[in-house]
Amino acid sequence: MFGRAAKLLLGVSVTAGAVGSVAVAHSLISDTSSSFYADGEKQNGVLHMFQNRDKQALETVKQRLLMTDGRVPPRLVQQAALCGSSTASPFDILVIGGGGTGCGVALDAATRGLRVALVERDDFAAGTSSRSTKLVHGGVRYLEKAVFHLDTGQLKLVFHALEERANILRNAPHLCSALPMMTPCYEYWEIPYFWAGLKLYDLVAGRHLLHLSRFYSANESKALFPTLAEDGHGKSLKGAVVYYDGQFNDSRFNVALACTAALAGAAVLNHAEAIAFNKDEFTDRITGARVHDHVTGKEFNVHAKVVVNAGGPFCDDVLQLAEKGATPIISPSSGVHIVLPDYYSPQGMGLIVPKTKDGRVVFLLPWLGRTVAGTTDSSTSITMLPEPHEEEIEFILDAISDYLCVKVRRSDVLSAWSGIRPLASDPGAKDTASISRDHVVFTGPDGLVTVTGGKWTTYRSMAQDAVDIAIKEGGLSPANDCITKDLPLMGGEDWDPSCFVSIAQQYVRMKRTYGGKLVPGAMDTTIAKHLAHSYGSFAQRVATIAQNEGLGKCLAHGYPFLEAEVAYCARNEYCESAVDFLARRSRLAFLDTYAAGKAVPQVIEILAAEHGWSKARKKAEVVKAKDFLRTFKSSQNARFDDGKIKSSISE
Repeated sequence: MFGRAAKLLLGVSVTAGAVGSVAVAHSLISDTSSSFYADGEKQNGVLHMFQNRDKQALETVKQRLLMTDGRVPPRLVQQAALCGSSTASPFDILVIGGGGTGCGVALDAATRGLRVALVERDDFAAGTSSRSTKLVHGGVRYLEKAVFHLDTGQLKLVFHALEERANILRNAPHLCSALPMMTPCYEYWEIPYFWAGLKLYDLVAGRHLLHLSRFYSANESKALFPTLAEDGHGKSLKGAVVYYDGQFNDSRFNVALACTAALAGAAVLNHAEAIAFNKDEFTDRITGARVHDHVTGKEFNVHAKVVVNAGGPFCDDVLQLAEKGATPIISPSSGVHIVLPDYYSPQGMGLIVPKTKDGRVVFLLPWLGRTVAGTTDSSTSITMLPEPHEEEIEFILDAISDYLCVKVRRSDVLSAWSGIRPLASDPGAKDTASISRDHVVFTGPDGLVTVTGGKWTTYRSMAQDAVDIAIKEGGLSPANDCITKDLPLMGGEDWDPSCFVSIAQQYVRMKRTYGGKLVPGAMDTTIAKHLAHSYGSFAQRVATIAQNEGLGKCLAHGYPFLEAEVAYCARNEYCESAVDFLARRSRLAFLDTYAAGKAVPQVIEILAAEHGWSKARKKAEVVKAKDFLRTFKSSQNARFDDGKIKSSISE
């Protein structure tokens, strides 16, 4: 009795503290928001004379993109454009790195009327950009720090990230959506604490608000999230607060960026590595790079007035190319995620626990018909193929089991991957040891512009900052200012959420039997929705291939990925390998490693027909695909003790 009274008193005390924090935060937000928007008003006043020019430039770019009909230049044409540069006719900007930031830089610069090139040694989104949490968010944790530390800098980051979240959801509606996130409360004091904090999040979002947050009772919470535990650590569920953030298909968004940049005139080339820098013999300034094309084996020089280093976790490698012994700026951090069956979370509702028993954040998110859980945050080494450790997977499983009423099994892990966060220190800062989760842009003495750090949500503004500095560094003359804030990505222009209906009604999937006979199959709702949300306004082109070219089979049982997608991506999205498709064009490798392994032979056969591969190349592709999938620690390629069952899958 007395224990319950003490908890209630604690709840009253914390509630009072939360209300006090709200009052302080309201004042802080009012000051910061007025400053944030006042700065914008001042900037608009200064740039008023350029607004009409930029609006006209935006419409011109949109018309140019429409005229391309979404047909990107072939890879050989892009390579020829890179080879065609010279000291007399250099590119304005050469971007090294084809992740979200690098492709964002290429798109930004190209739509300003600059001559742009981009090279990526692997594939677009091959690194961190395909291994994210799949959230487009403002940062609830940053808001908490801003309130309790009265930090206007953190608060401005949240304002900025929420504005960029709105831009992403608007410019690629087929790849992004709003996702409700449930925060369970097992203590009475947590109810006012989380409610107040998330109402502040709504307030900061302002006109960019997705939906209002609200409180649900324990019974209502269980109805919304059936697998939520009614008892956690011996405490009963008191209710939950639900708020909204964004979710997206990260690698397909990255590919859309690269393709939109190509349509806008940028020469983009994946699987092409910058192996050395070219420098002016008198000034020692970088004037381009020596590039090795891993697809053709060809080497050539790319000449440029300015080079932008957007290598993500590998920024230090690029800096070393520019200057041996350059001071490292990246402190890599590993974030591990696992994928579980869909029954762990309901469709359309995520779960986030801001503080577990060991103080970490853990979440469960529905994603592409499965459940993503994570994450970890630990120091790591930088490698092209990072692998999750078994103890990291077990930590995530143990953490989510405290909040679920179902048995959490290691054998349910369909896929597990590790991504490297490029936490960066600014070499120009007074405290060079400080590590920031915000982005950093700086210029070296040799003229190399480096952009790194930050997060997916703010990729566009990171790119804008980098291009602004590159323009100054190279004395470039853009035709207009940045217009990417309102520029739809490939597939996003005039996209209609109901377009899947016409796909289901108008198309059939012609499937080839083992005997070579073509038989029709239904273009069911699940497949039609998948195509609409993966390819946007170009989804009917994939459906046409499935119908007219006999490529209507699903690549893996239980998944909507079609053979036709392989052909489409090879023709229209620079898909050059089996891993390119399985990991970045489709997400099968991330969703189900075992299913992806089963699909490898058919994916290779289709790509071989599209690209004219030899038998040797096909064999090499099999090896590369197996090596890649082996780094995803699903239950099919890991050793573990799952209760009474010992599991060991042979290679």
